[in-house]
Amino acid sequence: MFASQIKNKKICIIESNSKVGEKIKVSGGAKCNITNQFVSEKNYLGNQEFTRNILNQFSNKDLLEFLNQNDVYPKVNPKIVKGTYFCNSSKDVISMFEKLTTHTKKFLDTKVLDIEYKNGFKIKTNRQIIEAKKVVIASGGLSFESLGASSLAFDVASKFGHTVEKTKPALVGFTVQKDQFWFKNLSGLSCMVETKVGDKTFEGSFLFAHKGCSGPVILNSSLYWQKGKMSIDFIPKKKLDNFLKGNKKISTAFPLPKRFMTEFLNSISLEDKPVSSLSNEEKEKLKVLKNYEFAPAGTFGFSKAEVTSGGINTDEINQETFESLKQKDLYFLGECLDITGELGGYNFQLVFAQADICAKGLN
Repeated sequence: MFASQIKNKKICIIESNSKVGEKIKVSGGAKCNITNQFVSEKNYLGNQEFTRNILNQFSNKDLLEFLNQNDVYPKVNPKIVKGTYFCNSSKDVISMFEKLTTHTKKFLDTKVLDIEYKNGFKIKTNRQIIEAKKVVIASGGLSFESLGASSLAFDVASKFGHTVEKTKPALVGFTVQKDQFWFKNLSGLSCMVETKVGDKTFEGSFLFAHKGCSGPVILNSSLYWQKGKMSIDFIPKKKLDNFLKGNKKISTAFPLPKRFMTEFLNSISLEDKPVSSLSNEEKEKLKVLKNYEFAPAGTFGFSKAEVTSGGINTDEINQETFESLKQKDLYFLGECLDITGELGGYNFQLVFAQADICAKGLN
């Protein structure tokens, strides 16, 4: 995005992969969830003022207009996350940027090993040394190592005196502790739930996995989880008492898969019997369905994470240009900064906005 907006300047792109846009290619199930109808700083973890300033300068409407002008027409598909815009194919976005960056020199299959500064930058790569007056680092975070992710941005930032806030996997599944091992017996099963983590609430699809749990609602929850407990409402927007009438067995009285109910009842040591025969104590046990509290053991890690949270402290970055406040002519964009968006197009929106703002400052 940045390179596509730079005109009348000699510019090169250094890419560790053999093709550009490899992370775009796999995003949104290869359909690129590129932005969202409903975007505000509240959809991000990090400096709220910094984030609001970015979105005010380049909104979701600005991004959609840019895409439409270049014959890419995303449409809203709320199946995964409400308001999410998906493209027909991720390849449409990659092709667009390839056309818009024909004026740039591309160094593909090239890994940056180090960057030095002395009257200009010397970028040491595995192939050659490239000299530059200005350097923009948009190398992502630690997620998706298979697509070339590395600690490059954090290493360079630290070298030039920046504070790098602790990084962790985000938008990622949870591993579980012994009390939730029953989740593993339901691997592959999904249901709609509501989760609460801290002061955040999410509603969406919950997926039981062989390591624990995943799905869109868990990925979003992982962004805000800091260790400790979170909760799940397995029958959101429904009252428990409505299902405690009649003679149906518990496993069929609730609007949940019988397979789930069987494992759940085993986990709380409750026999599957007619709801009409339940004692008050047994009804109390079932209330857990509305507020199932558990403490994840951890996450699936960076190899399975959509993004990296944490990163370069934004107090040390110029809000208007993204230039380092520690080193003149050095810029940082995207996932390497300590701002992370929720699932649903929010991260692409933010990084494309940053790129557009930075480019305007350099043109």
